[in-house]
Amino acid sequence: MEGLIGKKVGMTQVYDAEGVRTCVTVIEVGPCPVVQLKTLEKDGYAAAQVGFGAQKASRLAKAQQKHFEKAGVEAMKVLKEFALDEGEALEVGKAVTVANFEGVKYVDVTGITKGKGFAGVIKRYGFAGGNMTHGGHSKRRTGGLAARDLPGWIEKGKKMPGHMGAVSRKAMNLEVVAVRPEDNALLVKGSVPGARNGIVIVRKSLKNNVKKGA
Repeated sequence: MEGLIGKKVGMTQVYDAEGVRTCVTVIEVGPCPVVQLKTLEKDGYAAAQVGFGAQKASRLAKAQQKHFEKAGVEAMKVLKEFALDEGEALEVGKAVTVANFEGVKYVDVTGITKGKGFAGVIKRYGFAGGNMTHGGHSKRRTGGLAARDLPGWIEKGKKMPGHMGAVSRKAMNLEVVAVRPEDNALLVKGSVPGARNGIVIVRKSLKNNVKKGA
């Protein structure tokens, strides 16, 4: 399968056989039960809809409850579709585990970044600001916004104060350090977007799954 749903546990460090330390992010991946299968004959594409994170059925709409009941699985917080590899066969109700990434060298991880609330341009974009001494009156202000001449309005995309963070971001080509099926854990080198316990989508890397020079 192309990928799975997981949860960011946090960061730690591991050592290899030669004693070299590597900083890794621990992701709890799966188990993700298959809730629905999409087929070429019926839907025009082959994919599996999987769930992650137990949820009280009473918190879902009736239609959602019936959807899970039909699959014979408990209610889930997150549903996501992933493309199936050619010839791969899955069954509705069967759980897919982190073992799906055995032998994979690189993955792409998508998550929601930490929300920072309303922020000014210095925090949001790293503006230098004005003079803090010698009578400066533009310490943390934005500065000039638009031309006085035509058109005279602020152009789209202008860097200004506003909501910072809480957006979807993808970390690509992260090296897989270890796959631990007994702990439902995937260890990847470096950091991934989001806060602890945040939901992430882990996919097999689209660009690079063969180490250069290997």
